[in-house]
Amino acid sequence: MNQKSGDRTLSEIAETNPGAVSGEHESEHVHHKDVVGAKMGMWLFLLTELLLFTGLFLVYAVYRYYYTKDFQLAGYDTHILFGTVNTMILITSSLTMVLSIAAIQRGKKWLCVTFLSSTIGLALAFLVVKYVEWSTEIHAGIYPGSPTLLNKPDGVVLFYGLYYMMTGLHALHVIAGMSILVVMLIFVLRDKITQEDHTKLENAGLYWHLVDIIWIFLFPLFYLIN
Repeated sequence: MNQKSGDRTLSEIAETNPGAVSGEHESEHVHHKDVVGAKMGMWLFLLTELLLFTGLFLVYAVYRYYYTKDFQLAGYDTHILFGTVNTMILITSSLTMVLSIAAIQRGKKWLCVTFLSSTIGLALAFLVVKYVEWSTEIHAGIYPGSPTLLNKPDGVVLFYGLYYMMTGLHALHVIAGMSILVVMLIFVLRDKITQEDHTKLENAGLYWHLVDIIWIFLFPLFYLIN
């Protein structure tokens, strides 16, 4: 024989054992459907999150229209330095998130671990800065229900009510996103996320980008538009 049995072509295998080839293609088709389904499910979830914050943005817009001067007055007292630092942190974290996905797609596991760990660290840094900012405001007597705040005009009270509610809700999303990324990091370390199967990490990245985008809208509304 001029050709060993182990060197048979795919067509020869298909002729002798068509079920093996068809089974392989069927498995790939099922995997593709699972990936598409997972991504579609994630996009639908992100849509519900966008609807939630869109409703809050509309509430903000209505109250700002009726209490324009009070909102401008309250906006002068927010700490633009804290807001700017947190904006830079989240933008950088989105970059490291993208780099972690690109690394695993190229089969560079430990580079992925490095960038993913950086993203988690930046998320923690965001929460620390937010804690310091809130502590400063609470120490000054500016928090919902405080005597200092209640003595101010109605528009100022509404501004800070929305400020604490919307930035607080966003902070909860940061905590949720950071927790998801920690799980993804464990999956990468245990080879449950690999070059061939990284859909979970991509979906986690989509969620983290949503967290970043929401803050990009919150930052000018509460810190810049005065």
